[in-house]
Amino acid sequence: MSAPELNAVSTYLLSLQDEICTALAREDGGGAFTEDNWTRDEGGGGRSRMLTNGAVFEKAGVGYSHVSGASLPPSATAQRPELAGKPFHATGVSLVVHPRNPYVPTTHMNVRFFMAGEGAEAVWWFGGGFDLTPYYGFTEDCVHWHQTARAACDPHGEKHYPRFKKWCDDYFYLKHRNEARGIGGIFFDDFNAPGFAPSFALQQSIGNAFLPAYLPIVQRRKATPYGERERDFQIYRRGRYVEFNLVWDRGTHFGLQSGGRTESILMSLPPLVSWRYDWQPEPDSPEARLSHFFLQPTDWANYHA
Repeated sequence: MSAPELNAVSTYLLSLQDEICTALAREDGGGAFTEDNWTRDEGGGGRSRMLTNGAVFEKAGVGYSHVSGASLPPSATAQRPELAGKPFHATGVSLVVHPRNPYVPTTHMNVRFFMAGEGAEAVWWFGGGFDLTPYYGFTEDCVHWHQTARAACDPHGEKHYPRFKKWCDDYFYLKHRNEARGIGGIFFDDFNAPGFAPSFALQQSIGNAFLPAYLPIVQRRKATPYGERERDFQIYRRGRYVEFNLVWDRGTHFGLQSGGRTESILMSLPPLVSWRYDWQPEPDSPEARLSHFFLQPTDWANYHA
């Protein structure tokens, strides 16, 4: 298996962060990202970029990190005990976008690289993907999102998209509510089987597909009129996002347990959120259709109305 090239991965990830921030700021029409560069005592650091109170994006966080350490935290070795005590590098770009308009979906993207050990004995893999969390569903948006995801995967193997889609559906699932977080997308982890160069090429293809997947949806929905009802539902549904990130997300757990910067790890959380006790939407309403139709497992890439 070809040797991993950590510097090449870091260079790509930094350029990806630049590209995404530039595109989101342009789409916002005036919002600007602030940058926070940070370091950690155990090794490494990152740069966190935030856009807040924009015209289109109420909050958008795009973070790059490259952390290292003498030994792995428990969250990283629970399923891989053979890695316990090994030095490690973990680098990636992670973003969450919370739009202002309830008709524009929230989205998450992450591409990352992990290496434990050194030299010929090093263990490494790629992971990541992107997923979409609408508040009001539109079939054309779901189809576009998944067809773009499939197009990013297919040149690297036609088996990847079906596998990564199911992985995404299974991973971004709130087990305590028996409910999907959104309409999914693609998600993969522990990916290294073809060797470094083809694995890295797949990661780049997925990272580069995020903007073509998301921006057309933003452009279609950002001017849709909405009122207090839609806004209240958006803020209520954001609670599901918070629950998943804090209770189930491996990346959040790894970041906190590895001594990462807390503000950067939690920048994925929405600026406004609410919970209601046992609230149910009106039957046959657009709010009910979200759960009863759009959040059900669907082959969106081949969907025909």
